[in-house]
Amino acid sequence: MESVWFATHQPTTAETQPLEAGTHFDTLVAGAGLTGLTTALLLARAGQKVGVLEARRIGAVTTGHTTAKVSLLQGLTLSDVLAHQSEEVLRAYVDANREGQAWLLRLLDDHGVDYQRRTAYTYATTDDSQGALRAELDASRRAGLDVEWLEETELPFPVTGAIALRDQAQIHPLEVLDALVRELREHGGTVVEGVRVTDANLSGSKGPLQVATPQGEVTADRLVLATGTPVLDRGGYFAKLVPMRSYATAHRVAGGTTPRGMYLSIDQPTRSLRTLPVGDEELLIVGGNGHVAGRHSSTQDLVDDLGAWTREHFPGAQMTHAWSAQDYMAADRVPYVGVLPRGGGRIYVATGFNKWGMANAVAAGLNLSGQILEGHMPWAETLSRRSTTPASIVSALSPNLQVAYELAKDWVQAELQHLPDSAPEEGQGVVGRSGGKPHAVSTVDGVTCKLSAVCTHLGGIVRWNDAEKSWDCPLHGSRFAADGKLLEGPAVHDLPRAD
Repeated sequence: MESVWFATHQPTTAETQPLEAGTHFDTLVAGAGLTGLTTALLLARAGQKVGVLEARRIGAVTTGHTTAKVSLLQGLTLSDVLAHQSEEVLRAYVDANREGQAWLLRLLDDHGVDYQRRTAYTYATTDDSQGALRAELDASRRAGLDVEWLEETELPFPVTGAIALRDQAQIHPLEVLDALVRELREHGGTVVEGVRVTDANLSGSKGPLQVATPQGEVTADRLVLATGTPVLDRGGYFAKLVPMRSYATAHRVAGGTTPRGMYLSIDQPTRSLRTLPVGDEELLIVGGNGHVAGRHSSTQDLVDDLGAWTREHFPGAQMTHAWSAQDYMAADRVPYVGVLPRGGGRIYVATGFNKWGMANAVAAGLNLSGQILEGHMPWAETLSRRSTTPASIVSALSPNLQVAYELAKDWVQAELQHLPDSAPEEGQGVVGRSGGKPHAVSTVDGVTCKLSAVCTHLGGIVRWNDAEKSWDCPLHGSRFAADGKLLEGPAVHDLPRAD
């Protein structure tokens, strides 16, 4: 699957020279998505020598697979934050998103990058959801948003209510990354693709960080992990986050009857809608069908379901692209942004954007650069002082119990099930015991690969993702290509070949 963003715009190619071992940076950033590049640019503007290392290619993970709404109205997020945090923290969360949104749109204006102003809507289609929608309306107003209640929308089906917030925005995320990379280079920053950060350690109490990569070691005064979920396990963030996989499709709609607003439903399964201008036409993007990564029997069924739903409500719609993204849900519903434990105060992290990474990613960049440069932002200080609440503890407990259950269940199944003698059919994968160990075998494009089925992060048994032809870990969301190459997640090593 390929996202409509990569199909319609190839991002700027990063510097192609190999990383020179021993290079020193003031700040090194791992991850060339919106969070990493925003942080890098802000630090480079302040005169720092900044490097960005991207394990794959610019925008390869969440930023290049988002639905790219830059909105302060975020489904049921604000009422969920209020259920886990104080009203002061809620207002700080909205202030952070507001500042992130404003900074991003100023950047696009300065660079002449197109975006569209749109009204954002959160809507319900059942009477049972009215209470949750009213709670979001109340939380939005308590946070200072000028939202309004509607009984009808432009959608081609009835709703039982909707909340609207005007003057939000939708973007093309790869065009945004291009603007960030261009200006970063103008300020002397370095961006290198194909280099993965695998470890970082202090060289004495006053020495620089020693940052390990497969291409050699570099040093830095500080390191920022902008990798979706932190690739260093210090702090146990993998236990505070739930990796959520969701799907998106783009469609040509007969007669061009696409809604003008940006929509998100609160009923299950969720539906997200927005438009995308491409040349002389306008595509409709429809997303939804989220689930915990690695825990659905057929992801292709979820993609097909989005297509069927779109054709039902927009007759004649033709699917042009399909893709998916991985987002991380924070246990206390507010992103984790700040110093990573056991890093000597010089390793920073930003994660847990709860599916709203466009404004949150930029806010995280502003927050991180402010901490590094010793700036002052009241909303950032409020968010850093928040405490763990009983609701947050409960929200973290259930996912971790489920992780333990999935780990035990999958190991038992892998031990009991023998690997078939014949290769899987094209596009399929299977896990079973071979030679006394769990192995994963798949056939993709006529090539059969046999791998260890044990995730290189914490030993979960991977499962086949039939939509994306990948092996996904149901514990903490690490994902691997059919040949074992690491795609994303907290793991830092490929699945070993077994053939």
